[in-house]
Amino acid sequence: MKTDLFIDGEWRPAADGRKFTVYDPASEQALTNVADGSPDDALAAVAAADGAQKAWAARSPRERGEILRRAYELMIERRDELARLIVLENGKSLRDAVAEVNYASEFFRWYAEEAVRALGEVCRAPGGSNHILVQLQPIGVSVLVTPWNFPAAMATRKIGPALAAGCSVVLKPASETPLTALAIADVLTRAGVPAGVVNVVPSTRSSVMVRAMLRDQRVRKLSFTGSTEVGRLLLAQAAERVISCSMELGGNAPFIVLNDADVDAAVQGAIVAKMRNGGQACTAANRFYVQRDIVSAFVARLVDAMGALKVGNGLDAGVDLGPLVNAGAREKVHELVQDAVARGGRVLLGGAAAAGEGYFYQPTVLDRVPHDARVLKEEIFGPVAPIVEFDDDEEVVRLANDTEYGLVSYLYTRDLRRGLRMADRLDAGMVGLNRGLVSDPAAPFGGMKQSGIGREGGHDGLLEFLEKKYVAVEW
Repeated sequence: MKTDLFIDGEWRPAADGRKFTVYDPASEQALTNVADGSPDDALAAVAAADGAQKAWAARSPRERGEILRRAYELMIERRDELARLIVLENGKSLRDAVAEVNYASEFFRWYAEEAVRALGEVCRAPGGSNHILVQLQPIGVSVLVTPWNFPAAMATRKIGPALAAGCSVVLKPASETPLTALAIADVLTRAGVPAGVVNVVPSTRSSVMVRAMLRDQRVRKLSFTGSTEVGRLLLAQAAERVISCSMELGGNAPFIVLNDADVDAAVQGAIVAKMRNGGQACTAANRFYVQRDIVSAFVARLVDAMGALKVGNGLDAGVDLGPLVNAGAREKVHELVQDAVARGGRVLLGGAAAAGEGYFYQPTVLDRVPHDARVLKEEIFGPVAPIVEFDDDEEVVRLANDTEYGLVSYLYTRDLRRGLRMADRLDAGMVGLNRGLVSDPAAPFGGMKQSGIGREGGHDGLLEFLEKKYVAVEW
């Protein structure tokens, strides 16, 4: 288990010798101590990335792609080890952790293939005076800041396209889950990534560390996944040097069940959309809007399905739902539930923290939730499903769009025409139509409004780390 900073191809302690403790959220016990990076360490990582940038960009796209392909293979070989590490520091069930490693590794395979597709263009100027030659070039040293909820996938979703484009990177993982990021650095090194191209600097001093990097003239790109609140602050800091930013921010996903939906399929989709990683995902279904005709049937089956989930340590056999990441996360979830009940909501299942050690919260279903309840306006990030009835399509579109967020929406209906019409009107960068899972390495992932800027995944993800250079030329 790697616990030091990874800078310029070497494992090293923090410059000031500080460390922080990583905890197992299922037991509340310490796992290990990790080097706590300082601003000086961050700038050392930037210097290493800058020193490696030119040579890495000069490597052929095919060569960069082959290294990423090898990284994919190594992640698959080490899948069980990586999944166990995710469970230990993140708390999710082993099944979810294995799924995350599979998903995360696919970003290396996808961008191994995309590395050779940074295609430019050439055409004759309309006026005929010259030709227009457009080239795509690596944007340069990139700072990547990732959250704790998907410690492998959020890292590879950024590292993959950056390396494919020819950029060197400094990764600042969440302090709750640094071990997975450090393990991925080891995978990349073994795959053949040269020293300095990938640097990983865990730290509890995130704000001062990232700010120091954004002030450094060698940094050209910031890719951040996290809350909208922190995203706004980073955008303001990046504006000081006009740094290119990709932002994957918060969500408040509506899950809409129309009266012609297959109720059993909708419940199955709801379990996937709501309970993946215990609801601790920006794509998690946050608000359930169910048409009045079928609300009783849907709620009854959802209560049965969520009540059947086995709660426990993610490493134990058959566990479906692990703990929340820390005590603060559990307290916030309970506050949202209490607020909904105080405003007239009714608890049909759960509604409290689980007894015993660990940051567990019971699977919870609420109905009669009023529109002013916080649980409908804020990201829950927990296993809580609030139900709201609606009467017609116009009403539910209005309710679904009544938020500053616009990351993903889910919609269930047997009528494809009706579903596609509604999908067009939903303010969301992604729509799951009769699906509870939208994430795919080959698809552009991102949101509208205050859910982010830019896209990750697909060919779009590669373009985020490339700049266009236009050359006017005559021949």
